[in-house]
Amino acid sequence: MAILRQKKLNESATMRWTALFIVAVTMMLGYFVAKEMSSIEDLLELPVAQGGLGWTSSEYGFFAGSRSFFNVFLFMLFIGGIILDKMGVRFTGLLACALMVVGVSINYYAIEAMSPRPTTFVNLPLIGSYLGLNHAWIKDQVLTAAFGFAVFGVGYEMCGITVSKVMVKWFTGFEMALAMGIQVAMARFGTGAALLCSHPLAQRFHLSTPVFFGLVFVSIGLVVYIIYCVMDVKFDRQLAADKIDANVTPEEEKFHFSDLVVTLKNPGFWLITLLCLLYYSALYPFLDFATKIMIYKYGVDPSWAGAIPSILPFSTIVFTPLFGALYDRKGKGASLMILGTVTMTMVIFVFTLPITSSTVAIVLMVILGIAFSLLPSAMWPSVPKIIPMKGLGTAYSIIFYIQNIGLILVPMLVGRVNQDHTVGGQVDFTPSMWIFTTIGIAAVVVSILLYLLDKKRHYGLQEANMQKK
Repeated sequence: MAILRQKKLNESATMRWTALFIVAVTMMLGYFVAKEMSSIEDLLELPVAQGGLGWTSSEYGFFAGSRSFFNVFLFMLFIGGIILDKMGVRFTGLLACALMVVGVSINYYAIEAMSPRPTTFVNLPLIGSYLGLNHAWIKDQVLTAAFGFAVFGVGYEMCGITVSKVMVKWFTGFEMALAMGIQVAMARFGTGAALLCSHPLAQRFHLSTPVFFGLVFVSIGLVVYIIYCVMDVKFDRQLAADKIDANVTPEEEKFHFSDLVVTLKNPGFWLITLLCLLYYSALYPFLDFATKIMIYKYGVDPSWAGAIPSILPFSTIVFTPLFGALYDRKGKGASLMILGTVTMTMVIFVFTLPITSSTVAIVLMVILGIAFSLLPSAMWPSVPKIIPMKGLGTAYSIIFYIQNIGLILVPMLVGRVNQDHTVGGQVDFTPSMWIFTTIGIAAVVVSILLYLLDKKRHYGLQEANMQKK
C-alpha cells in the first residue's frame, strides 16, 4: 500500500506567502530607519540656534556612510553569512533584529540627548583629515550617531541576507522572483515612507522624532520575526524528515569552508557581486542626497522636497513584483538586468544637465523607479541559480559585504565633493552627478558581461524560475 507523503508547509500557497509577508515586514521597518535621516540633511546642517545640529555636508556624508563601517572594516557581514549557514535563519534573524534595536537606540540618544548642549570634540586625526578639517577634533554627537548607525547597519545587512535565504528556502520551485519582488517592493515602501514623512515630522516636532519612530518600528520588527520563527520550526522538521526519506545525511547538507572556495572560484558569482556593488553604489547614495538636490537645484520647497525622491521607492512597489512575475514565467533575467542598468545610467546622466524644472525631476524619478525595479527583481533570484543552497548565506554575505564598501565610500566622496563645490550656500551638484553616471556606465558593462557568461556557462539566468508541473 502506497504511503501518502505529508504536504510540506511551503507547498501551501497560504503558508509560504504568510512566511514571506512576516519577514518582509521586518525588513520594511528596517528600511525606514536606513533612510529616515536622508530627507532632513538640510535641517541637520542648520545652526543650533535655528533648531539644527550645525553639521557640515562632510559630517552628514560621514554619518550616511557609517552604516557600513563595521560590516566592511570588522568583516561583520562575512561573519554574519557564516553564522547564517551554520546556525540557520531563526538564530541569525533574531540576532539581526536585536542589533537593529540597539543601534537605533544609540542613534536616538545622540540626536535627542546630545543636543542642544555645548558641543564637545573627540580627537580622531584620520576622520578629521577626511572631513577637510585643519584639526583632529570631531564632534562627539556626530561620532555617537555614526556609531549607532553602524551597529544598526550590522543588524540591517544581516537581516537582509537572512530574509534572502528565507525566501529561497520557502519559494524554490515556486514564485521565487515574484516573492523577492514583493519583498523588495515592501522594503522600498519603508524607504519611501521615510523620505516622505521624516522632514515633516522633524519640522513639526523635533529632529529626533523620525529616529524615535524608527526605534518603535525595529522593535515591532523583532516581535514579528519571533512569529516567523514559530512557523520555521515546523517547516524544518518536515525538511529533516524528507532528507531522511531520501537518504541524505546531515553532513551532506552542512556548510563547509570548501564550499566557500567553490563559490569564490565561480566567475558568475563575481560578476553578479560587482554588478550589485555598482548598481547600489549609484542609487542608494543618490537617494541620500536627492532631497537636498531637489531643494537647491530644482527649487522645491523643503517641506515637501522629500516627496519627489520618495517617488522612486514607491514606484517600485508596483514594478518590482511585476518584473519578478515576468522572470518567474518567462525568464530573461540577464536581459532585465541589462535593461535596468541602462535605464538607471541614462536617467542619472540627465540629472547632470542644466535643467531646473521640478516637473522634469518628477518624471526622471518615475523612470528611475522602473530602473530601481528591473535589476533587483532579476538579480536576487539569479543568485541561487549560481550558488547551491548550503553556501547561499555566505554567498549573499560576500555580495552584501562588497556592496557595503561602495555604500561607505560613495556617500563620503559625494558629501566631500558637494562641500568643495558650495559657493555662497549654493551647491553645484554636477560633479557628484557625474560620479553616479560613471558608476552607472560601469554597471552596464558588467551586466552585459554577465549575459555573455550565462550563455557560455548555462547558469539558467534566461530561464523561467517556476517549475512546470
